[in-house]
Amino acid sequence: MKTLVAAFVLALGFAAVGLRAQNEPNLIPDVVDPAKLIPILPEAPAGWTAEKAEGSSDDVGGFKITNVHRDYRKGEAVDAPTAAISILDSVANPDYVEATSGAWKQRSETPEGYGKSVTIDGNPGREDYDKERKQASLWVMVAKRYFVQIELQNQDPKELQEWIKRVDLKKLAEIKK
Repeated sequence: MKTLVAAFVLALGFAAVGLRAQNEPNLIPDVVDPAKLIPILPEAPAGWTAEKAEGSSDDVGGFKITNVHRDYRKGEAVDAPTAAISILDSVANPDYVEATSGAWKQRSETPEGYGKSVTIDGNPGREDYDKERKQASLWVMVAKRYFVQIELQNQDPKELQEWIKRVDLKKLAEIKK
């Protein structure tokens, strides 16, 4: 699951490179310190375990990106339910934020799964489910800067709603710098 987040961070960074001319000053706001976002990642629910939360700020293509992440697991079986929550501060690239959240409006449904736009506490988002892989994901845009991503494995996609309730989106929206 971390590889998907890493690929997203790289794509965001590469998209950001073309937004700034060589001799222009960088007027883009700074990302927040990961230490401010880590407390937003919830503790494990009853019956689950959580790994230690991780976070970093990286310079990708001349823009800083902050990402925090935590993995959760219920049991030790190979096919045990898992969850992963990531928060990405994308304030350095508002054009990418608009393009990505705009693409969330597309709806698809096939026998293999679905993708649909959702609204969570007034925040735009996207929910996807792959039936064969038993993988559900939810992306939510908070305060036009934070991408919150929840990925579930071996769980009903309805559980995405329970997991997002564990993330304090209002508190996240208030975090600036």
